[in-house]
Amino acid sequence: MKRKMLAWAALALFPALALGQAYPSRPVRMIIPFAPGGASDFVGRIVQPRLGELLGQQIVVENRAGAAGNIGVETAAKAAADGYTIFLGNIGTIAINPSVFPNLPVDPIRDFTAVTQVVDVPSVLVVNPSFQVDSVKELVAYARSNPGKLNYGSPGSGSQNRLEMELLRKAEKLDMVHVPYKGGAGPAVTALVAGETQLMFTTAASAIGQIRGGRLRILAVTSAKRMEQLPSAPTMVESGYAEFLSSSWQGVFVPTGTPREAVDRLFAAVQQTMKTPDVVERLAQGGAYVATSASPRAFADFVASETRRWGRVAKESGATVD
Repeated sequence: MKRKMLAWAALALFPALALGQAYPSRPVRMIIPFAPGGASDFVGRIVQPRLGELLGQQIVVENRAGAAGNIGVETAAKAAADGYTIFLGNIGTIAINPSVFPNLPVDPIRDFTAVTQVVDVPSVLVVNPSFQVDSVKELVAYARSNPGKLNYGSPGSGSQNRLEMELLRKAEKLDMVHVPYKGGAGPAVTALVAGETQLMFTTAASAIGQIRGGRLRILAVTSAKRMEQLPSAPTMVESGYAEFLSSSWQGVFVPTGTPREAVDRLFAAVQQTMKTPDVVERLAQGGAYVATSASPRAFADFVASETRRWGRVAKESGATVD
């Protein structure tokens, strides 16, 4: 009887052991919920080759843009929970959208298993060069003297970049016009360069090339310290906003129900990927900084905390989908 019970136990463990030995045995799909050109695509394309090498399988990037990232979120959440679909989520798709989209069909905390954070991407406050202000202080003074005359862009009504501007507007009681764009940060940045709007918060990765090329002027960064790639730009804290810290973190998720062996394999491979010098350097050049989690559990706790934090900001600002 005892031998029979041991035999059944061994059979029960066999699928898990087999997965641990064989996974992955075919290409892995990485869903990025935004179009090429934005911060998420930038990070995903840099991570993709090294992660594939470490897993021994091709990582196939699939951009599923639209609806502030919600199309990609839903596609990934409804994929088979077998470890062969990973989702590159960020603060907007995971922590902010549930508070600003009342009928969101996916609950990121319920429908995804967090694997690990990969990067922090600070935001930058940038203006069109024709807008003659050189600091946050000058911007605030101009906006107060010209209520309703400044247009600020964002990647969407409920985006992190819109909420960042709402924090500044609320702190200084500014009257500015919000102009939402679709398709990630790229279209909003392009519109700012073209002069359709005068200012915006956006991810450093989405604007650093335009800043270096003189097509945008930077007023401040939202990180705790100045960015090495933009050393002349002060932080929002240095500009007088003691608690204004924000970054568009990104991380790897898989559909809930994915076998623990696959989660652990992905965690180890992503951790090693993010320690690769070439990956670290290329990300930093584009304004993204490696930031990994101590464990999947630690990342899940962080995501829950960020969801509560930005949910409060969205509620207090009244930011909803236009």
